[in-house]
Amino acid sequence: MALLQISEPGMSAAPHRHRLAAGIDLGTTNSLVATVRSGSAACLPDADGRVTLPSVVRYLENGKTEVGYAAFAAQKSDPLNTVSSAKRLIGRTLADLHQNTHYLPYRFGDNQRVIELHTRQGVKTPVEVSSEILKTLKARAEETLGGDLVGAVITVPAYFDEAQRQATKDAARLAGLNVLRLLNEPTAAAIAYGLDNASEGTFVVYDLGGGTFDVSVLQLTKGLFEVKATGGNSALGGDDFDHRLFCHLLEQNDLSKLNEQDSRLLLSLVRAAKEQLTAQTEAVIETTLSDGHKVHTVITRQEFHNLTQNLVQKTIEPVKQALKDAGVSKADVKGVIMVGGSTRMLHVQQAVATFFGQTPLNNLNPDEVVALGAAIQANVLAGNKADGEWLLLDVTPLSLGLETYGGLAEKIIPRNSTIPTARAQDFTTFKDGQTAMTIHVVQGERELVADCRSLAKFTLRGIPPMAAGAARIRVTFQIDADGLLSVSAQEQSTGVHAQIEVKPSYGLDDGAITRMLKDSMDNAAEDMAARARAEAVVEAESLTDAVNAALELDSDLLEAEELQQIRQGIAALQGRLKDGKAEDIRAAVAKLSHSTDNFAAKRMNRNIRRALAGQSVDNI
Repeated sequence: MALLQISEPGMSAAPHRHRLAAGIDLGTTNSLVATVRSGSAACLPDADGRVTLPSVVRYLENGKTEVGYAAFAAQKSDPLNTVSSAKRLIGRTLADLHQNTHYLPYRFGDNQRVIELHTRQGVKTPVEVSSEILKTLKARAEETLGGDLVGAVITVPAYFDEAQRQATKDAARLAGLNVLRLLNEPTAAAIAYGLDNASEGTFVVYDLGGGTFDVSVLQLTKGLFEVKATGGNSALGGDDFDHRLFCHLLEQNDLSKLNEQDSRLLLSLVRAAKEQLTAQTEAVIETTLSDGHKVHTVITRQEFHNLTQNLVQKTIEPVKQALKDAGVSKADVKGVIMVGGSTRMLHVQQAVATFFGQTPLNNLNPDEVVALGAAIQANVLAGNKADGEWLLLDVTPLSLGLETYGGLAEKIIPRNSTIPTARAQDFTTFKDGQTAMTIHVVQGERELVADCRSLAKFTLRGIPPMAAGAARIRVTFQIDADGLLSVSAQEQSTGVHAQIEVKPSYGLDDGAITRMLKDSMDNAAEDMAARARAEAVVEAESLTDAVNAALELDSDLLEAEELQQIRQGIAALQGRLKDGKAEDIRAAVAKLSHSTDNFAAKRMNRNIRRALAGQSVDNI
């Protein structure tokens, strides 16, 4: 008699079968892949027992690629065809990099929509480079686990914007990976710490990687991981410490313009020296350049700390802001979780310990903790573990909204809102007979659209012609668990609908997100004044249009003196619109409105008489 395999509702049709899933930390310097086996998460090693994979890709003459350690070793000899730190370029344009291309040994294309890198195999983009790294990690996982992956959770910096997140998903698709979810790196670290250490309370995740810095404030309770606030700098990481030491080396040895091979050679040497200074008090950088110039420099630990102390301080400012946004003090923080290889630098450890007044948590490998957390989440999403056992609540780092009349930015989803989420707000038309409306989606914290980042535009057509303010257009913003946005608009009476998935083809420039938040605070008073004036202007223009329309129809109801008074009020209001403050405009609006009260009463009486004309009392 055959045995029946019976599964509970919501479970796999084959409950005895473990579905293979992985967590991937796609890093700037190194990448890792992890999975859950026998109930615990572990990073998967390569054939030589190494769990890390250098995030470096080399394009060979035979059309093949090298990824990882072999490519890393070839950086000095073949810099133009060997790409590292692609994560710093993904989802960006050359304009976003500004002056920071001078120490990158690449030949950039002139495409204004996406960064292009010229190699011997033709033009490559950061998305394609990242896909090669993901392919290698996918192959490692499938070979180790003995089967095909059903999907993977890929981690991204919390401060990655819409373009960078979408570009990461595109890279995964090129690699043949099914993305179960994009997960913020600090949140992944908290998952690993929360489950492995059974921690509860308020924790701060300080994540300093090779190319990005993130900080998140999380509330951990049994079964609940809630992100309270997030912050950081998407263009600050260990690479910047390397570059600072690199510039110091050039100064010490009177070096100026170097060729690509010498630049990559010195960069690799200063990176090695930086790592040595964690365990040693000094490091020696010694080599001979291609032109025969000999380099010999001794760097002390204190010297390195002095050179890069301001970079460390740049990480503390977002920490202060994140605590403020979360409404917690340093005394409320139970522990500080250190994530990322760059947190091994001693002055980074010291700065964090001094700021919080406690020793940071380092009992999990800072290089592996993000991948481990991603693996735990992947195991849940693959259906191997009931997701009711714990709940993950992440947040969106920047406010999302749309442009309203007068160039105002109306926030629909405020920053630090828990995701996934959906919010709707009703808007209306501004002019009589308006049959279409352009929806302009923006991102940022400022009050005016001109000070925010434009994400997308689409048009809702087919609005029935009505009087201004009569139509009701409901605009809905939806952010999925990956932090990706879609926007829809629907006219309520007819059901006319339009929608767009926001897929910008560019990224925010260096420090743009941090700058947006800082600007919103530094310019708060100015922004509010500008918003108040813009709102007053909209009110004034609306009243002026309504009065002029009424005069065209019923000016015969007015005495000459009354008509002149109203026209003077309109002229005075128009004069205030040129350079008047909000309070001046509102005063002129009030004066004009008051002068039209009698006119409004006369129009109402006329309209009532028109409506009742020819009707008997019985019909009313």
